[in-house]
Amino acid sequence: MERQKHIYTILVLGSLTALGPFSIDMYLPGLPQIAKDLHTTTAATALSLSSFFIGISFGQLLYGPLYDRFGRKKPLIMGLGVYIITSLLCAITTNIDMLIFMRFLQAIGSCAAGVAATILVRDLFPVDQNAKIFSLLMLILGTSPMIAPTLGGYVTQAWGWQSVFVILATMGLAMLVAVVFMLPTVYKPNPAISLRPGPILQNFYAVATVPQFYTYAFVGAVSFAGLFAYISTSPMIFMELYNVSGEIYGWIFAFLSVGFIGSSQINSLLLRKYKSEQIVYTALITQVLGSALFFTVIQFYHLNMFQTIAFIFMYLACLGFIAPNTSALTMAPFTKNAGSASSLLGALQMSLGGLASIGISLVKSHSAAPLSAVMVGASLMALLILITGRSRVVKE
Repeated sequence: MERQKHIYTILVLGSLTALGPFSIDMYLPGLPQIAKDLHTTTAATALSLSSFFIGISFGQLLYGPLYDRFGRKKPLIMGLGVYIITSLLCAITTNIDMLIFMRFLQAIGSCAAGVAATILVRDLFPVDQNAKIFSLLMLILGTSPMIAPTLGGYVTQAWGWQSVFVILATMGLAMLVAVVFMLPTVYKPNPAISLRPGPILQNFYAVATVPQFYTYAFVGAVSFAGLFAYISTSPMIFMELYNVSGEIYGWIFAFLSVGFIGSSQINSLLLRKYKSEQIVYTALITQVLGSALFFTVIQFYHLNMFQTIAFIFMYLACLGFIAPNTSALTMAPFTKNAGSASSLLGALQMSLGGLASIGISLVKSHSAAPLSAVMVGASLMALLILITGRSRVVKE
C-alpha cells in the first residue's frame, strides 16, 4: 500500500511538472492556423509563446512566498483555477492581442504547478533520493514533447486550434482533482513568513547567495536556454525550412524528446555509481563538443533534415543528464526556504529561456544556424559557470 501511494505521488508530481511544457508544446502545430484565423502573421502569433515564457517567469517568483506562508495546497489550487479559466478564454479569443495576454495569465496559473512539484520533492523525499525522483519526473515531463505536438497536430486538423485550449483546461481540471484528493503534504503553513516586499526580497537574497544554489541553478538554467531556443524555432525549421506537415512535425518533436527522456532514465542508473556533480560535468563537456560541431558544420555545409535532427537529439540527450542533477543539487541546501528556492530556480530557468526564445525569434534566418549558435553558447557558458563555481561550493 505504501509503495502504491509512493507511485501515485510521483505521478501527480510528474503531471504538475509537465503542465507548463504541455501548454507550450501542444499548440505549436496550430500556429499557422491561428495566424490565419486571427488575421495576423506567424511571427506575431509566436509572441503568444514569448508572452507565456514571460508570464511563467514572473509567476515563479509569485508562488514561492505563498507556498511558504500558506502551505502547498491552497496556492496550488488557486493557480490551477487561474489556469483553467484562462485556457478557456484562449479558446474563445478573436484577436491576437487578447490571445497574447491570455497566454501570459495562463502561464502564471501553470507555473504554480511546476513550483509546487519542485518543492514537494524536497518536502516528501530524503535529500539523497531527490536526484532519482527528479529523474522519474523527467520521464513524465519528457512525454509532453512526445505527446503534445503530435496530439496538437491531429486535434488542430480535426477540430481547430481552439480545441487545444479546451483540452488543456480539461487537463488542468483533472490535476486540480488529483491535488485535492491524492497529493500528500507534510509542510505546515508558517504565518510568520511575511508577504511584504522587503522580507520576501530578503528571503530571495538569502537563497540566492548560497554558493551551491547559484552555481547549479545557473548551470541548469543556462543549459536549458538551448531547449527553449529549439522549441521556439522548431516550427520554422521543420515546417518551413524542411516543408513537413503539422502531423509530421509532431512526430519529429516526439522523436527528439526520446533523447531527453532516455538519458534522464539512464541517469537514475548512473547515480548508483557516480555522484550528481560528476554526471553534470561529463554531460556538459559532451554537450559543448557536440553543439560546437553542429555550429561549425552548419557554417560550411547545408545539413539535411536528418542531420539537423541528430545534432538536436544530442543536445537534448545531454540535457536529460544535466537537468535532474542540477535541480537536486540546487534544492539540497534548503528546508526552511524551499519555496523561495524553487521559485528562484524556476524564474531563472524561464527568464533565461524566454530571453533565448525572444532573441532567436528576432533573427531573420531560414536555417538552423541561429539555433546552433545558441546551443554552443549556452552549453559553453554553463560549463564555465560550473568550473568557476565548484570551488566556492566546496569551500562552503
